[in-house]
Amino acid sequence: MTVNERKIETVAEEDDPFALFSVWMAQAQESEPNDPNAMALATVDRDGLPDVRMVLLKNTDPNGFVFYTNANSAKGRQLEATPKAALVLHWKSVGRQVRGRGPVHRVTDAEADAYFRSRSRDSRIGAWASQQSEPLASRTALDEAFNAYAAKFAREEVPRPPHWTGFRLTPLAIEFWQDRPFRLHERLVFRRPTRHDPWLKQRLFP
Repeated sequence: MTVNERKIETVAEEDDPFALFSVWMAQAQESEPNDPNAMALATVDRDGLPDVRMVLLKNTDPNGFVFYTNANSAKGRQLEATPKAALVLHWKSVGRQVRGRGPVHRVTDAEADAYFRSRSRDSRIGAWASQQSEPLASRTALDEAFNAYAAKFAREEVPRPPHWTGFRLTPLAIEFWQDRPFRLHERLVFRRPTRHDPWLKQRLFP
């Protein structure tokens, strides 16, 4: 059995998309040189114009995919106004990608606090210093803001800013894509009408 045949067998046999995602992520972590958890996150603005950027996936569980951001940023405001999004992770080293789309909700304060505490001290200070997506007069202004908050919290733990939190995309569709010769790629999609319904699995033409 070839390497590609073994990959197809894994895709075909798994009925739980989150279990399959865990397997693929673990394999990507072994082979991807940088940030295997990097994903493109697509949102829409108030005019319905799509917007996309790279973020880091920080947690995956049966409830969805979690990432963190400044809620006052462009993506934060877009998600609050239209709480739906799509994401894609692409791992060139293994010729795979995963797509997901569905509604988005804020994580709990406890989840946000726990993850914020896991960040480096300088990253926590940076969350206070950066008014993400707002106009910046100069790099010096950002450095001064960072130094001011570093001094403010010099003798205490850096608390989570009230505007800094996480979002969880709870997918209603997850597609797994595996590169194959001659562009005859493997595509396996899991769909469900609501988050409470069972997954339906279907293969797609490439």
